[in-house]
Amino acid sequence: MKHYSIVILLCFSGIIATAQADSIKISHAIDTLIQRMDTLHLVDQQLSDSINFSSKSVENSKKIKGIASFYSKNLDGTKTATGEVFKNNKFTGASNHVKLNTWVRVTNLSNGNSVIVRINDRMHPRMAKKGRVVDLSRAAAAELDFMKKGLTKVQLEIVPAKTVD
Repeated sequence: MKHYSIVILLCFSGIIATAQADSIKISHAIDTLIQRMDTLHLVDQQLSDSINFSSKSVENSKKIKGIASFYSKNLDGTKTATGEVFKNNKFTGASNHVKLNTWVRVTNLSNGNSVIVRINDRMHPRMAKKGRVVDLSRAAAAELDFMKKGLTKVQLEIVPAKTVD
């Protein structure tokens, strides 16, 4: 979801340039932008749902270690990959290593604190290159006690939905 702002800017600048070149109205250009954004969201959601999981995925290894971060305050109210509205006070997270709506236990390896979250969003692919395995809501990050540090080493482990209260 975070990469949409860049895509939107690129699309908007292309549409405005096209609008000026073709002498069409800006309102039509904005309508076209909205249609493109809707298409991008649908394609992104389809891609997210059909990710081929690597050998490092939680499904294959049951546990994965990496770095956790947390969402910015200004993302509250934005749509997640599942289509629901993101709320920083809920115990949710974004990961490219498990299927959407999977429950995972996230354990902070520096202090042993753990929390169970539902994965309802995807991270930008560049985050994987930085070693990130999960991006958590602020409520989950506070529970793991890494708000001041910003990042922490964690372990992800799938939790069967029937064990979550």
